[in-house]
Amino acid sequence: MSSDISHASEKRMVLASGRAHPDLADAVASELGIELLPTTAYTFANGELYVRFGESVRGADAFVLQSHAAPINEAIMEQLIMVDALKRASAKRITVIMPCYGYARQDKKHKGREPISARLMADLFKTAGADRVMSVDLHTSQIQGFFDGPVDHLWAMPLLAQYVRSRVAPDNLTIVSPDAGRVRLADQWSDHLGAPLAIIHKRRDPSVPNQVKVHELVGEVEGRTCVLVDDMIDTGGTIVQAAEALFENGAKDVIVASTHGLLSGPAVQRLRDSGVSEVVITDTLPINEDHRFDKLTVLSIAPLLARAIREVFDDGSVTSLFNGNV
Repeated sequence: MSSDISHASEKRMVLASGRAHPDLADAVASELGIELLPTTAYTFANGELYVRFGESVRGADAFVLQSHAAPINEAIMEQLIMVDALKRASAKRITVIMPCYGYARQDKKHKGREPISARLMADLFKTAGADRVMSVDLHTSQIQGFFDGPVDHLWAMPLLAQYVRSRVAPDNLTIVSPDAGRVRLADQWSDHLGAPLAIIHKRRDPSVPNQVKVHELVGEVEGRTCVLVDDMIDTGGTIVQAAEALFENGAKDVIVASTHGLLSGPAVQRLRDSGVSEVVITDTLPINEDHRFDKLTVLSIAPLLARAIREVFDDGSVTSLFNGNV
């Protein structure tokens, strides 16, 4: 008689999605060749959220995809509830996928009596039951340290850079950082495309949100096609002012490349009316029809997310997708 009990069982993956960005969830599921986990989700009259999964997740490797899109607090809360439901349903491992990390810009204190909301976000998901976090182009890399567990920091830069390379000859290209905070990102673009780097120095009034003043340009842009790179476009003020500074310094053309298209408030009108020839973003956030315009190009992030999910599920290496970089 055997001294133990054993059974042959295969690992099981489930992909659950919130309601914020169903098109992205469908695209990721298609890339993986699976169906989304059947889910019932609705909002009560008083604004409370309800989620229930339609089949067993016991022992499953669960991935919970939710874009933190407007209304952002509702999207975050729905994802937290989904994680809690999976934990209570005995999922073996829960990976939270937030293509755009909500509250990422609040990653440090600028003045006294301010919160560090990006850290609070990590604590909330850890408490809810998340074992792992996956996100694309965090506002700052140190956010990885806020979560007490593995964090898969994915890069959209190779996807965006490949598109730019297909559109512009690299011998007349300059990569431009719109501020000092994005210099490292711009430097990676510069290395990837073999193009020189320029930096725009700006000063932001901390008491007035979403307003900047461009000061000076460091680097050679005259007669060149400039690619302004950033992690997100919110109201578009920084990008449009940076583009204006480039044209004032003799730039021949300006292309904007950014991962997250928040496109809040006046952003669409500002970008449409600017001298920028093209705005290239990914679909980490849903882009509604009223936010689309002729200059806008939206690239799919679904293949990258699917590859990362597959690596995590197979106990492979996510950093191998980016040549060992994080």
